[in-house]
Amino acid sequence: MPTTILLTSFQTWLPDQKSNASDDLLLKLQAENDPFPDQAIFLTFLRQLPVDVFPASDLAIAQIEHLQPDVVICCGMAESRSQLTVEAGATPRYLVAQVYWFIYYIVLQQIFSFQGLSYCLSALLGSKTNFKTHFLKTAVDLEDLVEGLTETEMSYDAGKFVCEGLYYQVLSYLRDYAPTTGCIFVHVPVLTPENISPILTDFRLILSRLAIWVTIQRQNQRIDTTTAA
Repeated sequence: MPTTILLTSFQTWLPDQKSNASDDLLLKLQAENDPFPDQAIFLTFLRQLPVDVFPASDLAIAQIEHLQPDVVICCGMAESRSQLTVEAGATPRYLVAQVYWFIYYIVLQQIFSFQGLSYCLSALLGSKTNFKTHFLKTAVDLEDLVEGLTETEMSYDAGKFVCEGLYYQVLSYLRDYAPTTGCIFVHVPVLTPENISPILTDFRLILSRLAIWVTIQRQNQRIDTTTAA
C-alpha cells in the first residue's frame, strides 16, 4: 500500500519577498519526475497557503479531510536559520503575536471559543504556564527522523506566529479526528544555489523515512488488532 503524504507551503508576507522558501522547496520536489523510485510514495501538494492562521488551517484541514493522508508535512520559511528544522510540537502561544487581532477573533472567527479566549487572556497577562500545558507534540520520533542528516536538526521553537499556529491547529485536528495520521512541521531556510542540493537531499530522506514510519505504524496496528481479537 502506498504512503500518501500531503505537503503544504506558505505565500510570501512582505512586499520585498520574491518567494517563500517553503514553497520554493516544494516546487523543486514537485518538478522531479520520480523522487522515490524504490518506494511507493504518493505526494500531493497544497502550496501557497495564506499567511494567516485560521484561513490557512481551514484550507489544510479541508484537504486532510478530503485526502485522508498518512502523513502531513507543513512547511514554512525561517529566514534566520541556516538548516532545515523539524519542529517537535506547537502551543497556542502564536496568539501572543496576534493579540492586536483580538476583536477580529471574537467577531469574525466561527471557531472562536472560551478556550481560545483563555489563551488570549494568558497572552495579555504574560502567562506562559498555559502555553506549556497545552503543548501538542508530534507522534513522529524526530530523533530517528533526523539522525545522520547533514542539513537538518530538531527544533523546539515553531515560531510563535503563523507557522506555529498552523502546526497547532493541524495537530489538534489530527489528535481529535485522525490520530493515526503523522504530522511534522519543517522550517526551511532561504534557498541559495549553494544549499539547495543538500537541503533537497535531506528533505527527500525525511519523506522516505516517514514512509517507513507509516509502514511500521500499520504493522503495529495489525498486531494490536490481532491481539485484541
